[in-house]
Amino acid sequence: MTKKSKVQIPDEVLERRIHFIRGHKVMLDRDLAELYGVEVKQLKRQVKRNASRFPDDFMFELSKAELEEWRSQFGTSNPSIKQGLRYAPYAFTENGVAQLSSVLNSERAIAVNIQIIRLFTRMREMLLTHKDLILELEKLRNSSKEHAGKIQ
Repeated sequence: MTKKSKVQIPDEVLERRIHFIRGHKVMLDRDLAELYGVEVKQLKRQVKRNASRFPDDFMFELSKAELEEWRSQFGTSNPSIKQGLRYAPYAFTENGVAQLSSVLNSERAIAVNIQIIRLFTRMREMLLTHKDLILELEKLRNSSKEHAGKIQ
């Protein structure tokens, strides 16, 4: 029997914190730390202590160019403003977010982590559903072209 978590963050809040970097949907360390209720340095410290749990396809550090691109998405025109960032943030893929639950053991971190993983799963399912719909539409379009040719 599982007990219901008291932590419930609206999906829209989580979705806004998912970015597309290097062809992956990722969440940044600062956003995850805020959601988990820990300091960024604590999250990074735990990740560094458990580095073998976070291969490159689970987590990567943003390059300077990626950091500048990310900043530009938020309309920061002054390059001297680092938005509170002294170091380039870590970006965690879906697998990396799942792995974070093994190094952050607070009740809040576990509850939020479960919610994030469920959101990633729903996003993947929606993508697959849309892919199936597109394939069906393509079949219908080809079928209608074939029928139109026969009618003519």
